[in-house]
Amino acid sequence: MGAITSLEQPSLAVNPGEQAHCVVQIRNTGSIVDQFAVDVIGDAQQWATAEPRVVNLMPGDVGTVALTFAPPRGPEARSGLTPFGVRVKSREDPEGSVVEEGAITVAPFTELRAEVTPRTSHGRLRGRHELVIDNLGNCPAEVELIATDSEERLSFRFRQPTLTVEPGTAAFVPFSATPHKRFLRGAERKHQFQATVLTTGGEPVSADGAFIQNQLLPKWLLPALAALLALLILAVVLWFTVVKPEVQSTAKQAAQEQVTPVISIADQAQQQASSAQQQAAQAQQAANGGAAPKPGTGAGAGAGDIPGTDTDFRIVANAPVTSNANDFKKFGMDTPPPADKTLVVTDFLLQNPYGDTGIIRIQRDNQVLAEFGLGNFRAFDYHVGQTWRFAPGQHLVITVNCASATSGTCRSSASFSGKIQ
Repeated sequence: MGAITSLEQPSLAVNPGEQAHCVVQIRNTGSIVDQFAVDVIGDAQQWATAEPRVVNLMPGDVGTVALTFAPPRGPEARSGLTPFGVRVKSREDPEGSVVEEGAITVAPFTELRAEVTPRTSHGRLRGRHELVIDNLGNCPAEVELIATDSEERLSFRFRQPTLTVEPGTAAFVPFSATPHKRFLRGAERKHQFQATVLTTGGEPVSADGAFIQNQLLPKWLLPALAALLALLILAVVLWFTVVKPEVQSTAKQAAQEQVTPVISIADQAQQQASSAQQQAAQAQQAANGGAAPKPGTGAGAGAGDIPGTDTDFRIVANAPVTSNANDFKKFGMDTPPPADKTLVVTDFLLQNPYGDTGIIRIQRDNQVLAEFGLGNFRAFDYHVGQTWRFAPGQHLVITVNCASATSGTCRSSASFSGKIQ
């Protein structure tokens, strides 16, 4: 009992978003009426169908089932050769079930999206941005990153100008926009630019951004200097018009009140002159036998910069959506510091380019150091007033509770800078 199967076309080719068809033939080799269930197994199972799914055959009869392969135009169907199997299950003889093997080749396609975050930056010396590249195709994309401004007033520097983006993933590349000329004071200047993603065999993808250049002198400096000058002028006027005359009047009155006592004291002093001379001689002798105190010395220690080797790194989170407010997914450093070294964090930058909502925490192992709502920012730059230290054996991690996301998962990140001691 059982079945004999055969594929009319065991090798197929298809473009993403289109369909490919083939037929499988089933012969009932048993001696009784049997029912056969047909399905596709393997990586192509999610986008393959069999019609009909169930075939009833008399002994010796042959039936056909049409197979349709429809890979979606997205990263789910990876490009290249994808093996599959057609499984035929016998209801009467389960052990006689068979699997017919075949393969389908999915053609590659490239689809990239780019976004500059933040869209607009402000600064005196430079603007800091991040270029987000999404690979929506089904094959790895080797890309080159450039940026230009129409007025040629900026120079750009990407931390990673060339990279490979895997299908279904996003790459976050920081870059800076630096003006060629700076100015001490004046109205702010807006520089618009365009970041472009170049790939072999594909159309360039661009994203617009802007850098607003501010004057080098802070806006509050001149008003503060003017206010300080006004206070100094007021103090001088008060001294010459109010304080100084009052002091002179008080001193003159005190001198007049002391004239009479001074005359009386002078007479008394003359009578005691001989006694004073004797006391002066004794005092001179005592002075010759004494010692003057020596001045003391002291030293202070100056404060310097934080010692150690500069370091900066980035932790990327990709947390699934959850309705449990206590379900935090943990993400750590790709390359932790040496086991005998201490990590000191001075600055960090949080990024939520897709506007997902939820909670992100910065932790020392299970100790929460900071907590932020994802919905409150797209990019958040913070300088740690009292540095965070991670002794050997302690780990810097971020945890994310994803409440809602634009693409199924909360895609956020945290960039840190500091020292290795």
